Amino acid sequence: MTTVNIETNHGKISFGLLRELAPETVRNFEKLTKDGFYDGTLFHRIIPGFMIQGGDPNTKTNNKGSWGMGGPGYNIKAEFSSRSHLRGIVSMARSSDPNSAGSQFFIVTSDSAFLDREYTVFGQVTEGMDIADKIVKVQRDRNDCPLEKVEMIRVTLE
Repeated sequence: MTTVNIETNHGKISFGLLRELAPETVRNFEKLTKDGFYDGTLFHRIIPGFMIQGGDPNTKTNNKGSWGMGGPGYNIKAEFSSRSHLRGIVSMARSSDPNSAGSQFFIVTSDSAFLDREYTVFGQVTEGMDIADKIVKVQRDRNDCPLEKVEMIRVTLE
């Protein structure tokens, strides 16, 4: 199993990629990671008792109004599975169109089965849920944007 390591300014989060559940999503995530796409992006949306979200290249700018709107310039097709969105699951973020995911993803910090079969599960945290828990508690504004930068300094595969 391929492992993703996210070095943040709060510590390291690692997750295994679940290729058997979402092969195209995993292939896309691996390509973006190898290209350095995620390096320097932020966890730009945090909701206590739910999840932390990142992977938007727009977060490399100070224009918070554009955060949450960016991606790689293309969309990938949804790959729904029966895997439940339990604590530690990594899933693709998207708009109301199920086939609108591109690069943004979220890590579930509390069981969220209401997302099942609606979002593409493609990973499971293996190390660093304590870091995700620390991040989800960062003070945020009324738009769920952290008041301090929560940076993905470097994202690598092993």
